[in-house]
Amino acid sequence: MGQSTTLYRFHINLSDIDQGVYKTLDLRLAMHPSESNAYLVTRLIAYVLNEQEFLEFAAQGLGDPDAAGISAATPNGEIRLWIEIGNPSARKLHKAAKAAKKVMVYTYKDPETLLKEIRTNKVFHAESIAIYSIDPKFLERLAGRLERTNTWGIILHEKTLNVSIGEHSEVTDLLEHTVQESPGR
Repeated sequence: MGQSTTLYRFHINLSDIDQGVYKTLDLRLAMHPSESNAYLVTRLIAYVLNEQEFLEFAAQGLGDPDAAGISAATPNGEIRLWIEIGNPSARKLHKAAKAAKKVMVYTYKDPETLLKEIRTNKVFHAESIAIYSIDPKFLERLAGRLERTNTWGIILHEKTLNVSIGEHSEVTDLLEHTVQESPGR
């Protein structure tokens, strides 16, 4: 018998000073057995930093490899935001860029691997894809504090991410990467 999904609950106090967003969020995340803690925490951070109307996690989670990890679509089906976690394929990013107004990637892996994949493959509007990387050691420390019910404070200021859990606090930079068009494209 395979492992079952683990459900985590998060009470988040968000202060995104960069965007002027201050909210309290109550989220439930199902962690698929094949999902790593780093993936789960990155997925949570990506969701929280982009929280908006109609934002939702993929209905089938990791079970649908063609769906956005996180997306915001209007009731008429227009995809306003498509977010991927990790290092998605160039093919998936090409599809995302054609389908959505805005595409973002939050990676906990080496961003250069992702950038090279995008640069060496044909990706629609590759230069407009927003790519952010989060330090894996930062994510490991947060993952080490995961409980079934979590209360976190998240502050983003000048691309510095501060996550407080009780009396403990972790800080890292949210690094932004750009895809430079190669000559002749």
